[in-house]
Amino acid sequence: MSIYYSGTLTRSSGIVSAIGKELKRINLKGVKRVTVTFDPFAANVKSTREFLFLLSVPRVTQSNPNCLLKTDVVCNRQQPEIKFSLIESAQEHLKVKDIQFRSSNLNTLELLQLCNKYLSVLAPEEEHKLSAVTKPAAKAFKKKDRR
Repeated sequence: MSIYYSGTLTRSSGIVSAIGKELKRINLKGVKRVTVTFDPFAANVKSTREFLFLLSVPRVTQSNPNCLLKTDVVCNRQQPEIKFSLIESAQEHLKVKDIQFRSSNLNTLELLQLCNKYLSVLAPEEEHKLSAVTKPAAKAFKKKDRR
């Protein structure tokens, strides 16, 4: 009698891989402004600073070039928080003006997951335009196929 195998056949790629996957999914098109407030001398601020760094990478900033990223560094032992001000269409959809994360007890991966869960779905739908293919472009495409 044998014991059935239960579990995965491969190991997970780790926390860095999971952060990378969440970072690829992030979309700030429904956000007008991001304000990150933290006290640099607090003990539980590392994940908030890492999240701030990840929001400033070019891939994320290109998802909405009009989104402002503001950092408030305070020295009053305030809990770290991240505040997202939404665009008008997202405000009408959710019936709220802002989304606020208290990030003192969250790690970086959890912050990215929450951002994807609540903000990436607010991105307005893009219209797909069909473009007409001209004869010179079609000939150039056929020449590439022959090579």
